[in-house]
Amino acid sequence: MTSEAVEAARALIGMPGSRAKIPTPALVLDLDAFERNVARMAEHCKVNGLGLRPHAKTHKSVTIAKAQVKAGALGVCCAKLGEAEAMAKGGIESILITSPVVTAQGMERLMTLNARIPDLMVVVDSTENARALASRASEAGRMLKVLVDLDVGLHRTGIRPGEDAMELAELLDAAEFLDLRGLQAYAGHLMHIHDFAERREKSLAAMKVLGEQRDALKAAGMCCDIVSGGGTGSYNIDPEAKVLTELQGGSYIFMDKQYNDVALGNGASFPFETSLFVQMSVVSNNTKNLATTDAGFKSFSTDAEPPVLFSGAPEGAGYFFFGDEQGGILLPDGAHLPLGSVLTAMTPHCDPTVNLYDNYYVVKEDRLADIWPIEARGRSA
Repeated sequence: MTSEAVEAARALIGMPGSRAKIPTPALVLDLDAFERNVARMAEHCKVNGLGLRPHAKTHKSVTIAKAQVKAGALGVCCAKLGEAEAMAKGGIESILITSPVVTAQGMERLMTLNARIPDLMVVVDSTENARALASRASEAGRMLKVLVDLDVGLHRTGIRPGEDAMELAELLDAAEFLDLRGLQAYAGHLMHIHDFAERREKSLAAMKVLGEQRDALKAAGMCCDIVSGGGTGSYNIDPEAKVLTELQGGSYIFMDKQYNDVALGNGASFPFETSLFVQMSVVSNNTKNLATTDAGFKSFSTDAEPPVLFSGAPEGAGYFFFGDEQGGILLPDGAHLPLGSVLTAMTPHCDPTVNLYDNYYVVKEDRLADIWPIEARGRSA
């Protein structure tokens, strides 16, 4: 969306009925639902004696990160160094980078960032990376906090538990300018298991591996004050294991279709509400039982099933991708959508959908309440 369109939309803020006048396609955030989600996860962690370090890769927004910290979060996680730089620039001072930083340029930027904020941590999953970070931190003359990234079954990043993890931890612990603080583990392969009993069994098994590694570090006299991990799909399982010190869930603030499907498999819905939508407008309606909107492939992530219509369309209508710029709405017999009709759809997968937009159009009931920038959009390195 052009800056001109965004500035024109700012004039709508606070006006009755202004939600329907947002220029489309637009990423729309329901403020009331969002705030309830933030509060519910903060309370869940408080009751269970867990710190909360939500993942900013979900929202990529300084405004949202600050709302989470204000509600009690320790800070945020970032998947990439660029996200962390954007968060730090916006005033977030406690950040865990959850992917290894291994390139020469990346490590140089990491040291610069480490000098800028008081509480930066990064994960390490290889002795090669550990030695390189130790050298860079020594040259910078500033202590860098690190966590051992443990592979508990995802195999995306992380070092093998047991002897390999102990060798890495010992190397980190011995480095003069590296401060070993503990462990990270993320069982991302388990987060979307629909059957709750299966998800619980496998999540607790992963937590057991993590707990055993924590105990091994402590028995060897190494620091393991921080054990970070978990996610939205296991938020109500992980506390049972009494292993984590901080929870990394991210998608709970938005609840896309994928996680809503997981919630249904829980036997009862999660206490989190769908708060994130793509708003679109009907731009053509010349064919019977069909309408065309201005939100196509470029408006949604396409790694999952098509979006699910949420509001504005008659019962029985369905969305399908109709091109790069357009979406199709199949209508039941006799139904018709006038030109300009406003529809909303639930995001199939929130994280990559957010990355397609520059701003959140924040709504409260029928009004546009604010426009929040997505500062870390596109920060892939």
